[in-house]
Amino acid sequence: MATQSVSNMTQRHTFSYSRELEVIYGIWLRDFKKFWREKSRLWGGVARPILWLVILGSSLKPVVTNNTLTGNVDYVQYIFPGVIGLTLIFATMQSAISIIWDREFGFLKEVLAAPVSRISIIIGKVLGGATQATLQGIITLAFAPLIGLHLTPLAVLELIIIMFGVSFALTSLGVVIASRMTSFEGFGTISNFVVMPMYFLSGGIYPTSSAPAWMQPFIALNPLSYGVDALRHITIGQGTFSFGLDVAFLAGFTVVMSIVALWLFKRE
Repeated sequence: MATQSVSNMTQRHTFSYSRELEVIYGIWLRDFKKFWREKSRLWGGVARPILWLVILGSSLKPVVTNNTLTGNVDYVQYIFPGVIGLTLIFATMQSAISIIWDREFGFLKEVLAAPVSRISIIIGKVLGGATQATLQGIITLAFAPLIGLHLTPLAVLELIIIMFGVSFALTSLGVVIASRMTSFEGFGTISNFVVMPMYFLSGGIYPTSSAPAWMQPFIALNPLSYGVDALRHITIGQGTFSFGLDVAFLAGFTVVMSIVALWLFKRE
């Protein structure tokens, strides 16, 4: 009798576990299909690196005459990890808008009312956004040979893994922001207020070591600083922080943002 009871409990737990995985997969697949159908977002992933590498990189390259700032590395190659980081943060914030869209049309309310855990919903949304951003990051990565940056297959694999980790962390932040927004206009205002300072404080276009002392605390708390730094470690072998610290900070930031998102979703 006891054995049968334990067996029934195991079956219920197994069923529940399978259901949570189905929820995660369903939300991820829904968001990815919506992204794939919006070809303008894919074209944006192509246009952004061209704009920043060709126009910004080429125009600032003659100005950056002191190569010791960039470790005697070509300036366009130096900012390439920053351009990837810019692509990732824009893509993750765009993916978070889907939460407002789902709330507007009642889909979010239906999902939250379903007998599934809130953490599965959050994981599904974050996975969907991270996948979309990573795909756009890979498009940006394809421009590396055009600027004379030749990467080994192992380096490309490492970059894709780091891009996914950065995207996961930034999408978690986007979910936290979107969970308290009720309009697209409000989210656009807040996200722009977050995106640009995060990018300019990330060291994407200049070494953070040259920034004023009052900026250093903001740089140290910026998750994109560690994401760009990790990408730079792999692409040109330079970095402000250690590679281990980059990975550890991004992992810790993701956990904290996921906990905050879970708390906010429980209040829905």
